[in-house]
Amino acid sequence: MRFQVLSIIPHAPHPLTGELPTAAQRLTEVVDTGVAAEELGFDAYAVGERHAGPFLSSSPAVVLGALAARTSRIRLLTGVTVVAILDPVRVAEEYATLDQLSGGRVELVIGKGAEAGHFDLFGLDEARQWDYQAEKYELLRRLWREEGVDWEGEFRPPLKGVTTVPRPYAGPLRVWHGSATSLNSPELAAKHGDPLFTANAVQPREAYAKLIRHYRERFAAHGHDPARAHVAAGSGGLLIAESERHAIARYKELYEARVRQNFKPHLEGRAGYNTPFRTIEEAITDGPQLIGSPQQIIDKILGYQEAYGHDLQSVTVDGFGLEPAAQREQLQWFAEEIAPVVRRAAPTTLWEPPAA
Repeated sequence: MRFQVLSIIPHAPHPLTGELPTAAQRLTEVVDTGVAAEELGFDAYAVGERHAGPFLSSSPAVVLGALAARTSRIRLLTGVTVVAILDPVRVAEEYATLDQLSGGRVELVIGKGAEAGHFDLFGLDEARQWDYQAEKYELLRRLWREEGVDWEGEFRPPLKGVTTVPRPYAGPLRVWHGSATSLNSPELAAKHGDPLFTANAVQPREAYAKLIRHYRERFAAHGHDPARAHVAAGSGGLLIAESERHAIARYKELYEARVRQNFKPHLEGRAGYNTPFRTIEEAITDGPQLIGSPQQIIDKILGYQEAYGHDLQSVTVDGFGLEPAAQREQLQWFAEEIAPVVRRAAPTTLWEPPAA
């Protein structure tokens, strides 16, 4: 298995103390954490994209550009790029530029986004979100694969003989499809033979397993080699302790205060927005959150791997308000005691160099 660190750059007051770092501090912390992730041997670092709510991730390419300048090996992903609200021409230009600067380390995860407010912000009809997603991704694919593109669609002016520059560093970027609640993203991924990135952050396990099963079935039905049907999975946060008892004692108040702070009453009842795992005990037992002893977390990841067959596990350390030093400690603990065991138990061909 491969491992990724993800930040959607939350910027809300600390759930217990009310303290709020400046925007500059938070952005610096995110880049510093990406540098630490490379030093600790993680395979990828991802920055989300949010345009509504208490987040600072409206420009992930800029943040990843800063990280590209300070790293040399780690892959740089998005999580997600909200293609549905963006101009594919601009996406093609921006991420190809980042790909050139990083020496070909960029991959996109595209999705409709996990905030309901961004469609209004950009003057778009939320009811058409999947239409936007499908059309704009089709154009993005062509822009990275072809020169002199002629194109006409519903959601932007036509193109005549367009070649976006720069070109990607070494051919079209790999694009994952972020999947949380709908079969639309697994279907689009399967159609094009692309990998799937399941959120695995809020809902019970079976909700995500259903999406992955659909993806694998449709991937084969579209004539693609099932061995290339790579899957990644997120998690609802990482809190490692010496034992479950220590985790509950150390993090219960923090975890449950953050759950209350993140609750969105206007989205109650809509899948994928409010976690049903309100207590830390519920999260440890049934939730996707990686909380507990190293062995508990190993067992949970391998349990998900058995259900999902995933190749890439994403972890998040800045979602609960831990100080940067504590975040680094969590990542080091994970890298030293959890990752090696899971790598041995769940080997993958993802990101292996091509055969000679």
